[in-house]
Amino acid sequence: MGGSVRLGRVLGVPLRMHWSVPLLVVLFAYGLGHRTLPVWTPGRPAVVYAVAGVVGAALFMGSLVLHETAHAATARRKEISVEDVTLWALGGMTRMGRPKTASAAFLVAVSGPLTSLVIGGAALGAGIGLHALAGWADVPAVVLLWLGWANLFLGVFNLLPAVPLDGGRVVQALLWWRMGDRERADMTASRGGQVTGVLMAVGGWVLLLRGAPVGLWVVFIGLFIMVVAGAERRHAALHTALRGVRVSETMTSLVFTGADWLTVQRFIDEVAVHSRHSVVPLTDFDGRPSGIVQIRRLAAVPAAGRETVRVREVGIPLSQCAVAAPDDLLTEALDRISLRTGMRILVVDAGHLVGVVTGKDVSRLMQRHTLGGRAQGEESEERGDTDEGR
Repeated sequence: MGGSVRLGRVLGVPLRMHWSVPLLVVLFAYGLGHRTLPVWTPGRPAVVYAVAGVVGAALFMGSLVLHETAHAATARRKEISVEDVTLWALGGMTRMGRPKTASAAFLVAVSGPLTSLVIGGAALGAGIGLHALAGWADVPAVVLLWLGWANLFLGVFNLLPAVPLDGGRVVQALLWWRMGDRERADMTASRGGQVTGVLMAVGGWVLLLRGAPVGLWVVFIGLFIMVVAGAERRHAALHTALRGVRVSETMTSLVFTGADWLTVQRFIDEVAVHSRHSVVPLTDFDGRPSGIVQIRRLAAVPAAGRETVRVREVGIPLSQCAVAAPDDLLTEALDRISLRTGMRILVVDAGHLVGVVTGKDVSRLMQRHTLGGRAQGEESEERGDTDEGR
């Protein structure tokens, strides 16, 4: 996600934080420290409320990390690739590959909400137990109770049957299992997500008109659900249209490549200036594919280091690229694409680069598919007119 910074790793998966997270922490800390705590535990110094608010907000962000970690851990147990986990203003997001079975999709989707519900129940239990004690325990007890209810709300909210919420993923998995057709299930679930997003946006707007500030938050969430669900519906339609198509039917055979052992300056002079593409596939000493390099990353290398830095040092290694064989299904190859490499698939046969599939190649195939569908439709209409004439 753009505008995010890397914090570290969790279970071997990169953990990132969007710039909106500190704002979310401040809002939660303010609400807890200046509204909730003074009402439930009056008479404490302002510094106690402030510290407790920050601690409570930090604990809640930690519970969001655990929610997303549950998704990532379950995905890896089901042999699904996980790219990273990102915290942002509307919660968290785990980027991963597509599950291979409906049962795997179901388990990955439900693991996050279940984790939040367990954390919520444990925090509520601890808060109630601590509340039974006297004196100093009042403030920590209220923080735990707040944390418990917040996690219970998070778990229940995420179970709403609207893509991209976890509940929408659960619906996708169940429809996939019931229909036996993944694309149809995705289309149906994403359509439901669009409807839910519209209803939430309208409901939030009504709340806002009635003077409830939370309505603005509901509007943003509704719009987010509507946009993402629409994108997933288009993605499902793409997979349906490309069903049965092989990579070899789409790839561009003439591939412009460059040697990864060249220095950045030599690569710019001998390769980059002659290329019409923003990304160039790389090959090693033996002529085998070793990755790709983006022209903008070459330009970012300081002039003083271009004579010593090798291109492979600024390129993306083959292990992180989408790679497919000519006979692979195009839909399966598209699932291997990551945001880092963009819409680009390297086609490798017997260890040698034989072609590349780009977004333009897929777009051309889709246009031919559309024209073919229209031609068939017109042919059917003409055949019908002829039959009527007879």
